[in-house]
This record gives sequence, structure tokens and C-alpha cells, in this order.
Amino acid sequence: DGKIYDAYVIYPRSHTNEANFMEYFVYQIMPDILENKCGYKLCIYGRDTFPGEDKASAIEKRIQSSRRLIILLTQQLINCKELAYDQHIALHNALIQNDAKVILLEMEKMGTYENLQESLRYIIKQQGTVKWKEQHSVHPQSSNSKFWKHVRYHMPVTLRSS
Repeated sequence: DGKIYDAYVIYPRSHTNEANFMEYFVYQIMPDILENKCGYKLCIYGRDTFPGEDKASAIEKRIQSSRRLIILLTQQLINCKELAYDQHIALHNALIQNDAKVILLEMEKMGTYENLQESLRYIIKQQGTVKWKEQHSVHPQSSNSKFWKHVRYHMPVTLRSS
């Protein structure tokens, strides 16, 4: 299909203490489970971009090279007034161009979704979210946990041998 990545990961980037778990989850736990144990190839901004590369075109190119879009839903994402560029492009690709399937990971209790942007509410209404039940655990979950099984269910079939 010409795609390089199985999934492009979108998460709230912040320089506050609350971001520590998110970054640990995105840069350590997800790659350990999905790449090392399940054989998927993730694209994570910052890890899979090159220094000096134009940010906007790098994001667009990598999103278009991905089979899935994984968006981590947090209170920070809801409270953010402006959309992150990668989230904007990803949702455009998913909803308008119907180019990639979106996987929403609800990383903390969200309550109602009324403060989320309309496009995310639409996706939640269509397919729901996968809820992270661990309370900011420092230990990576087992790849056989209910959470990771749900994530893998939404991921493309991997042709690589495990």
C-alpha cells in the first residue's frame, strides 16, 4: 500500500510535570509493546523526524505514510484552545480524505466529550475509544492485557513475523 508506518502517534506535548507520564508512555511503553513485542512500526514526532527538517511537511509526509492514526485523549488535549498541527492534518486525512483509520486512546477519565472538537466527538460516536485503566503505572503493561489487545484489534494486520 506504499505506507511506511503502521501508525502515527499524536499526543499532547507539554513542558509540564503532567506530561512526564505521557512522554514516558509514548516514547517507552508504546514502542516496547507495539514495536518490540507486536512487530508494528510507529511514527512518533521527535523520535522519527530529523533535525532541521521542515516541521509542517515532515508531519504531513509521515501522516500520509501511516496506516493508522493513534490519538491520545487527555484533559490537556481538551483544554488546549488551538489544535496541534499534526492533529489537524491527521483528522483532515482521516475524515475528509478517508485515508487512515483513527484509534483513540482515552488516557484519563474524560467525563463528557462535549468540550472536545466536533471531529473527535464524531469519531468517538462512530467507534468509541480504548480506555487506559492503569493509574499512571510506572511498569509497562503486559502486551496481553485487555488494553493492548484492544489497541492491536484496531491496528493493521502485520505481515512481519513476530
